[in-house]
Amino acid sequence: MIEYDYVKTKREDVQEIPQKNFKLIKRIIRAYTRLNVWVFKKSKGRLMKNFPGGFPICVVGMTGKKSGAWREIALIHLPKGEQELLVASQGGMDVNPVWYYNVAANPNIEITLAGKTRKMVARQVSDDEKRDLWPHLLSLYPDFDEYQARTDRNIPVFLCDPV
Repeated sequence: MIEYDYVKTKREDVQEIPQKNFKLIKRIIRAYTRLNVWVFKKSKGRLMKNFPGGFPICVVGMTGKKSGAWREIALIHLPKGEQELLVASQGGMDVNPVWYYNVAANPNIEITLAGKTRKMVARQVSDDEKRDLWPHLLSLYPDFDEYQARTDRNIPVFLCDPV
């Protein structure tokens, strides 16, 4: 069991996601994300603009690593000044979300928020940078602490700069 000194939540205090439920959870996430992106874009960001709990979303567009096709996902909006942060948490599951591999392979992305799209370049932060960014991330979405406590996977964080 891996513990990160900046994560305050302890593994024993977090409910584990049973391995047998991973496929179902991933299908639900995929279906909800497709619906969320479609409604968000059609309404120019007026509808389905928040995740449960009221956390604002953005739509992240990227090139698929294998297919080369354009992909879009809804993620929690994590601003840091003019920059944006992306967290590949997938609820603390033991595997990275598919979008992680797309962004890692093709860091030129687009982020749409409130009807405005910005071109950005993403780079995965180092462990030290992640430690420094952690309090800021938790100020925007506190559940990241629980997600990191749930898994031995070092949840990747990207810092995105405007082009």
